[in-house]
This record gives sequence, C-alpha cells and structure tokens, in this order.
Amino acid sequence: MATSLAQVKSSRIEPGSDAIRLLSLDVFRGATIAAMILVNNPGNDFAYAPLKHSQWNGWTLTDLIFPFFLFIVGLSLTLSFRSRIERGASKRTLLAHALRRSAIIFLIGLFLNGFPYFHLATWRVAGVLQRIAIAYLAAAVIALHTKWRGIVIWTCALLIGYWLVMRFLPVPGLGMPGKDVPFLDPNGNLDWYLDQRYLPGAMYEKVRDPEGILSTFPAIATALLGVLTGKWLSAAQVNTQRTGANLGHPANLAGGMLGFGAALILGGQLWAVWFPINKKLWTSSFVLFTAGCALVCLATCYWITDVKAHRGGWTRPFVVFGTNAIAAYVLADIVSSLLFNLHVHHGRQTFTVADYLYRAAFQSVAPKALGSLLYSLAFVSLCWLPIYCMYRKRIFLKI
Repeated sequence: MATSLAQVKSSRIEPGSDAIRLLSLDVFRGATIAAMILVNNPGNDFAYAPLKHSQWNGWTLTDLIFPFFLFIVGLSLTLSFRSRIERGASKRTLLAHALRRSAIIFLIGLFLNGFPYFHLATWRVAGVLQRIAIAYLAAAVIALHTKWRGIVIWTCALLIGYWLVMRFLPVPGLGMPGKDVPFLDPNGNLDWYLDQRYLPGAMYEKVRDPEGILSTFPAIATALLGVLTGKWLSAAQVNTQRTGANLGHPANLAGGMLGFGAALILGGQLWAVWFPINKKLWTSSFVLFTAGCALVCLATCYWITDVKAHRGGWTRPFVVFGTNAIAAYVLADIVSSLLFNLHVHHGRQTFTVADYLYRAAFQSVAPKALGSLLYSLAFVSLCWLPIYCMYRKRIFLKI
C-alpha cells in the first residue's frame, strides 16, 4: 500500500526496509486485491459457492480476503516504520503520517460509497476502506507506543473483550444472549443493536452492516497480528545479523510462519466452539482463523518467491496489483459503479452496461456459475491494464 495521492514516486515501492525485501509480500498483497475485485464483481447471481460470502456463521474462501488485507496492512506498516526510523524519522512524524494517511483512506471510502450520485439518503458511512483506515491508525498508534508484549496484550484484550461483550452483556430490549435471545442472532446481538442506534448513514444490509461499530475492534486485532508478524520477521533478521544465530534463515522463517499459522487456525477452530467463526460480526475466532490462514499463505509465497526464487511471468500480474493496491481497488470500484449505473437501450429494453456486457458475452456459457466467473475474470483483467501501464511507467500513487 502506498502513502499520498498528490505525490507520484518514480522508484519501486518496497513493502519493507532495505534489510527485508519481500517480493512475496507484493505477490500476496496483489493476489488479495485481485481476489477482492473478482468476488466483488460477479456476472450474475449464480457464482460458485466459494466466491460468495457465508450467509452467517461459517466461512468461505471469499471471507478470507478482507482479513488478509488487514493483516497485510499491519505487516506492511511495521516494516515501513522500521525503515523510516532507521532513516531518522521520529515517532511524532510517523504518527502525523499515519493520521493523514488514515484520514485520506477514510475519505476515499466515503467518496466511493457515494459515487456517482452522492444521495445523502443512501450514502453509507461505514465501508471497507473506512475500516482499513481505522484499523491502520489504531495499529500504528499501538505499534509506535508499545513493545511487542504490549501489542500482544492489546490483541488479547480486543479479542477476549469482544467475546465477553457479545456473550455476557444483555441486548437492550431483548435480554441476555444465549438465554433470552439466541447467541449471535442476526437481528438480536449487541453489534446489530449499536449499529441500529448509532451508526450514521445507510447500512449495507439495511438493518445491519458488516463494517459496523463494535466489530471494528476485533478487526484492529487482525491488523495487530500483522504488526506482530512484521516485528518477528524484523527481529529474526536483526538477531541473525548481530549474533549469527539462525533465526533469520529463510527456511526457519518459512517454517515459523507455517507453524504459527497452523496454531492460529487451530486456536480459531477451538474458540469457534464457544464463539462461532462469523465474518459479518468479525468474531474473535474469525480473527485467529483468518490470521492463521494469512500466515500460511504468506509462508507459501515467501518460500516460492523469496527462498526458491521461482519468479517470472506468473508473479508479474500480482506484483502489478500489489505495488498499487489502493489505486487498483479504487479503480475497480469506480468502474463497477459506472457499469451498474449507466444504461444502454437495446430494442425496447433497457439494461445496465454491466448486464448488457454479461448478456452479450457470457450469458450463453453453461453452467451459469462459469459464466459469472468468466465475467469476473474479464473485469479483473480490464482493471489490471491501466494499473500495469502505471507500473511500466514507474508510477505508484501514494496516499
């Protein structure tokens, strides 16, 4: 992720410091953005099940995408802060940078939610970029002012506190969860109640919002787990340089990420017995499970690209997206909004541009889920082309 829309950098953006140059992080970030664009733009209502969000409890591959990105945000900010501190930046300077960056990302999210008509009655305040902005700022403040033990305490406090609040605080007007109202009832939980009462703007699902108020707190923990990963990678590399210990050996780093990832996946599954995995509520078990999956994926990318150096044509599309992640997301959202809000006339019928393109090119494909997937892949390719042009010209938008 980059750092000022008003600035353009002509040299390659590195996700970390000069000491830790992870092509795998760009690949992982780019694959996550590509997947986010793909699942957000199906051709019809019959997409393959893994390309849809879980209706409530449980998870699909699609449910992993957003937490992956938040995890990457935490990891990237840690490596970036380390690099800036080594170059002489103060904590006050980094905090001001984080505040400015968070505000810009939040405002971009508001703009995208209103585009293209900006009707106040339907303008949503919550959103994906807004949650990223809040989680990034919170993680940055905590990372700048606490050591790794403090970050662990913050992460545990957010996850355990969220579980205690959701499980043992009564929902006003409904009663105690698990006794007077089913635990995590879609229309009878504290997250739902707070959004109904206090969340400004329209809600994504009319009566609830997956990026609502209370569930933002465990989302911060997702970013903090990325911060801890970044600190661990940095510390292992520094220890190897200073003492000759093998902690920073690539095989040990990959094995460590796999081991911690597996432990978090197991921990999330165990906690799910009492606090089910639920993306829309961003439950604590969901945080552990998805962070574990992110670590496993990052370890795999790291082993393939940074350790074994298997690079080339297959990594290029992901690196292109990964080095201009926010630009890619914003472009995809704007193009999608235009396709669904502009209309074309065909005979006596009127279609949105998106529907017209799907009917013209993909409607005859069977099964319908395959037609939906092909449309999504075409959309991702369309968005990739201008980002690739920026990459070729060494243009990286910074926020």
